[in-house]
Order: sequence, then structure tokens, then C-alpha cells
Amino acid sequence: MDPSTVAPNLCPLCGQPNRCAMELERETGVRQPACWCTQVDFGAELLARVPPEAQRRACICPACARGRPGA
Repeated sequence: MDPSTVAPNLCPLCGQPNRCAMELERETGVRQPACWCTQVDFGAELLARVPPEAQRRACICPACARGRPGA
């Protein structure tokens, strides 16, 4: 995967929308409340599964953060 093809609004683990408020704000210019991800602890094991080219470019979705991809 080329870093330039990483979609910041899609989860790098399952490909589903990540519902990132920060990305939505950047896309729309409309101020958003704090993102759901600011209230979640992403463990090192989960973060290690993110492909290197997507690290710091795309957020993990809520389902994958809970360990239930596609849920």
C-alpha cells in the first residue's frame, strides 16, 4: 500500500468508515465535538496491526477498537 493512497476516513484494519471527527472537520470545515477516539485506550497490540504506511494517516474504527471488526 502506498501512503498516498491511504484514505484517512477509513479504518486501516477493516476498511470501514472510522467516524473520525477530526477528519470530518478537516473535510467539511465544520467544527466537531471531541472525537470518540479521545475516550479510548488503543493498546500496543492493536496499533501494531496497522500497516506502517497507514500509521498516523488513518484512524482505527470504533468496532476494531473494541475488538469486533465489522460490528
